[in-house]
Amino acid sequence: MADLKLIGTDGSRFFAWDLKPGSYVVGRNPDCDMYIPNRTVSRNHGRIEVDADAERFLLVDLGSHNGTFVNGERMSDPRELKLGDRVMFGDAEFRLAEQSEMIEEEQKPSRITKPAARDPEKSVFLSINEALKPLPKKVTDLPDIFPTLSEMARMLIMHVTREEMLEQSLELVARVIPAQRLAVLYTSDDHEEIYPLATLLPQGKDPGQFTLSKTIINEILTNKNAILIGNPADDPRFAEQQSIILSEMKSAMAVPLFDEGNVLGILYVDTTNPMHQYTDDYLRLLATFGNIIASRIANFNLLQEREEKRLLESELSRASRIQKNMLVEQLPTIPGLTLHAFQEQSRSVGGDLYDVSTLPDGRLLFLVADVSGKGTGAALLMSNLLAAFRILYPNPDFELEQAVLQVSKQMFLYTAPEMFATLFVGTFDPKSFELSYINAGHNPPMIHRTDGTIEELDASGIVIGAFDFGAWEKQSTRLESGDTLVVFTDGVTEAENHQKEQYHEERLIEFLKSHPGLEPEAMAKELLADIMKFTEGAPQSDDITMLIVKRD
Repeated sequence: MADLKLIGTDGSRFFAWDLKPGSYVVGRNPDCDMYIPNRTVSRNHGRIEVDADAERFLLVDLGSHNGTFVNGERMSDPRELKLGDRVMFGDAEFRLAEQSEMIEEEQKPSRITKPAARDPEKSVFLSINEALKPLPKKVTDLPDIFPTLSEMARMLIMHVTREEMLEQSLELVARVIPAQRLAVLYTSDDHEEIYPLATLLPQGKDPGQFTLSKTIINEILTNKNAILIGNPADDPRFAEQQSIILSEMKSAMAVPLFDEGNVLGILYVDTTNPMHQYTDDYLRLLATFGNIIASRIANFNLLQEREEKRLLESELSRASRIQKNMLVEQLPTIPGLTLHAFQEQSRSVGGDLYDVSTLPDGRLLFLVADVSGKGTGAALLMSNLLAAFRILYPNPDFELEQAVLQVSKQMFLYTAPEMFATLFVGTFDPKSFELSYINAGHNPPMIHRTDGTIEELDASGIVIGAFDFGAWEKQSTRLESGDTLVVFTDGVTEAENHQKEQYHEERLIEFLKSHPGLEPEAMAKELLADIMKFTEGAPQSDDITMLIVKRD
């Protein structure tokens, strides 16, 4: 096996130790063979044993306080190390590497310009606008730059996946920027974690853990700066923090992937070759690449949003069909009565409901309800409410008070506190023409009498589902020949015009008085037309539901 070294960093300094045959104690004690002056490392942390042929490397933890980890797994028993293994003593991370690896890196030529003339230990913070200024002629004239930028730009119209696009982008960046590691990184919503979407190590090695310091993250995400870091181990802004990337890096750059005021991610590169100290020109070139990548990512995001919207619309359309199918299609036929129901939802799904059924004793039951809220949540509760009542219909002893109490308790137990419903439910006896009803906080239905008067059926109890108790008083009245009962939801009386004026009960009363004798279906059409005339084309703000019953 080739000669190996143990190389790594504790976040403030770089270490490289030859692993010749012998035994080496690693720790914070200055007398240790491998001395790591870091507070997270125990005084005698671990031991590395190299056999006589330097073919076998055994790592032993010596009872350290913070533990010894190999490739992310905490050790409990001695463990044999292999080439490329990553070892952590406390917060100090090391890697088992070949001697020739570092020599090859030092001999690798720069691809853009000679090493930086400026002090390599100084870091540069540039605003994204400054970093995206036109590239200097000395850069654009280089033979590989323009073809690479052109090929990068072509990706804006290529039909590839986001992962393929990012991987190809890093390969193009690596053509003109000397780097040992390249990555496109995303951050969590709280910016506490960073994770790579794509990584590239030109020599095919393990890219390792990408761990940016919070200083860099804040500069990129908050201040939207591009960053060039000379030697992170010697820069006071980073030396005392968790290492930029736990490796032997000599220089690094990070630029925000910026689109219309939003930082979509981070484009990162670093190098371990001291001959490849990055310059401002490198930083501006990386920002240019980042700008192209950000545009493509934004395009992918738009396509994803469009597809998600299409799927959502498809699901809502299906939910709307299911919800409409739950409503009774064919109203029962009751001698001496004419019925008509109408509903127009303001969205794909809604929270209004109506139902009409014949009870076992021959009475006609009808109800109209309005669930709090809008959208899918209200629609789900509407479906449950309708199902709960329908379960009770076959009961030969069906009574309004008991049914309302039972359904209200079920709603209270199994829905959120802010979910409730207003309800008007009634029964009509075709023999006595008596109308019995409960109004649970609902808009008062109106009876248009043949003498032209309007009778409102006021609330006889609170809304349902809001409390685990409730008392609803059953009221009664009688429908005389020619009387019309109009039950509606607040989508009728609260319909708004462009001036935010509402239709109101007064206008509904005037409509009923001015349209005597209309059959239920004709009345529903005329009433809807009057509402549309009032709103003058303003968007419908709520569901409109009507149930009209006329005694012949």
